[in-house]
This record gives sequence, structure tokens and C-alpha cells, in this order.
Amino acid sequence: MTISTIQIKVETKKTLQSMKLHPRETYEEVIERMIEDTSELKEQTREEIEEARKEIESGKFVTHEQVKKDLGL
Repeated sequence: MTISTIQIKVETKKTLQSMKLHPRETYEEVIERMIEDTSELKEQTREEIEEARKEIESGKFVTHEQVKKDLGL
């Protein structure tokens, strides 16, 4: 494993510190968790977009005009 030193702003360090799940968690572990969470979110977003496309193709949607009409606007 290669270890590098990086420069970060004091505010960024404070933010990372506040994200620790326990006091002995390293910043490396915090960053790895953030990367993993982002990857999972991207996959979830892709799945939601695909589901939305399928709903649109099958006609399961409401136009803005219909929503305004339903709300009496």
C-alpha cells in the first residue's frame, strides 16, 4: 500500500472529523465510506431513472397541465 499526504482546508478536516462513526476511525475509512455511498447512490439513481422511463413509455404519468387542473390552478 502506498501512502500519500494531501492538503485539505481546516474546514474540510472538521467536516471529515464530524463524519467519523467512532473516534478511532481514520480519515481514509471515512473517505472510503463516502466513495462507497456515492457508488451505491449512482446505481440507485440509474435504477430509478430506468423505472421512470418505463412508466413514461407505458403512459403512467401526469402532465403539468393535468396537475394544475386537478388543483384548480
